[in-house]
Amino acid sequence: MPDAELTAPTVENVRVVVRVRPMDQREKLEGSPNCVSVDPVNNTVAVTRNNVTPPEPPRIYAYDAVYDSNTSQMDIYVQTASPIVEEVLRGYNGTIFAYGQTGTGKTYTMAGANSAPELRGIIPNSFAHIFSHIAKANDDEKFLVCVTYLEIYNEEVRDLLGNNPHQSLEVKERPDIGVFVKDLTGYVVHNADELEKIMAVGNKNRHIGATAMNTESSRSHAIFSITVESSKRGSDGKVHVKMGKLHLVDLAGSERQSKTQATGTRLKEATKINQSLSVLGNVISALVDGKSTHIPYRNSKLTRLLQDSLGGNSKTVMIATIGPAETNYVETISTLRYANRAKNIENKTHVNNEPGDALLTRFQQEIDQLKKQLEDTANDIEEDEEECEKSEEELSDDTLTEPEMDNLDPEEKKTRRKMRREEKEKLNREKAHQARKVLEEKKAELQRTKKQQEELKEKLQRLESKVLVGGENLLDKADTQRRLLEQAASELEQRRLNELRLQQDLQKKEVSVGIRFKNYKIIN
Repeated sequence: MPDAELTAPTVENVRVVVRVRPMDQREKLEGSPNCVSVDPVNNTVAVTRNNVTPPEPPRIYAYDAVYDSNTSQMDIYVQTASPIVEEVLRGYNGTIFAYGQTGTGKTYTMAGANSAPELRGIIPNSFAHIFSHIAKANDDEKFLVCVTYLEIYNEEVRDLLGNNPHQSLEVKERPDIGVFVKDLTGYVVHNADELEKIMAVGNKNRHIGATAMNTESSRSHAIFSITVESSKRGSDGKVHVKMGKLHLVDLAGSERQSKTQATGTRLKEATKINQSLSVLGNVISALVDGKSTHIPYRNSKLTRLLQDSLGGNSKTVMIATIGPAETNYVETISTLRYANRAKNIENKTHVNNEPGDALLTRFQQEIDQLKKQLEDTANDIEEDEEECEKSEEELSDDTLTEPEMDNLDPEEKKTRRKMRREEKEKLNREKAHQARKVLEEKKAELQRTKKQQEELKEKLQRLESKVLVGGENLLDKADTQRRLLEQAASELEQRRLNELRLQQDLQKKEVSVGIRFKNYKIIN
């Protein structure tokens, strides 16, 4: 089996990065000092409380990567999300989720802004990434891309793409496929533009509302899932299928009632949000504790749906977003501690080879079956047409042989011919009636077979259109985004090479200074 070496599970920690948003207008007007500093070289975040007595030392936290307020959306994607998407395209499960206080830029990080391509977030950039990969694949590789979009609002799971987005759905579990949402709508998509439209439809159905901290605060947790299936013929001559699932999660923000000034519906929403985030924290603590025999996944719909992403079969990255203002000091410290625990979670990941629930396998079987049916109907049509032509020829041939009448006198011949003609006409009428009836039945059957053939062709075309072939021209809609991603990746690599050269030059200078200092003679 191809890629057999990838099937062995590998243990790796959840990757955690921190992003600091810029100071917003309200914080500037309030004159709140900046309490956060970022060290991208050592990947640390330091939080310092100003004007306190006695002075406090800065609290320093280390992560896999840290990004200051000047970091672009493209850099965030290339450095943080792109590696996860690449693994999903290889057949692994991947999860990217943003966590943080209300108003710190989680939704901006995940979705971004539509005003300019360079402001797009992780979710739309992943669309361009996926279809760029398919377009560059070999033509012997086939793909199927399916998407779902749900939200967890007041501890109810709702389908953002369904006919009734307010209907509560059940969370189920099966031994073969794990945790899933019953009756969740799934769409097969053909290009990045279709994914964009589906996300826009779902976003319109998502619950948002204004609070004192954010005019458009997410009042629900949203999970946008993309399943990428691929098939390729291996060296053994068999077609092998891999399936990667990418979960893109925009969590609602943690919030304090005193700051958001929430009342009524907003207060109820905030209570449920904080409750599910609290359970998420308990799950994280239990996973990293090492002594816990029970992980409380079932205490919240959120943690149950993220069960595979935390301690399961998923390559996971958590993006913790924080604000720089000292007025958010408590929330910032809470987020950083939360994130610091999460990086100790271990996941066991493996490639999903030959998954039992792969749509691509089922579609290919249906396609092969339809092609066989089409071949059979084509043969039936050919046989029916030949029979119809033969029947029409027989019907048009009204000649009948007559017995020898050479020995009869002319009058007898005339009488016999008249009698024979009358019998012949009667027989012809009966024969013609039966022949026409049979011919009409054959023609009707021929039309039914042709109609069936057209229906089979349409069904085959619909199924084949869902399956994407490597190398297809899928870049028209996502071309701008793709070029930006490639440019960002190129710039990142150039910066890395420049930093490496600077580091080497610095080491050379340090060696040179050391040699000069060694040869320097001190004179009293």
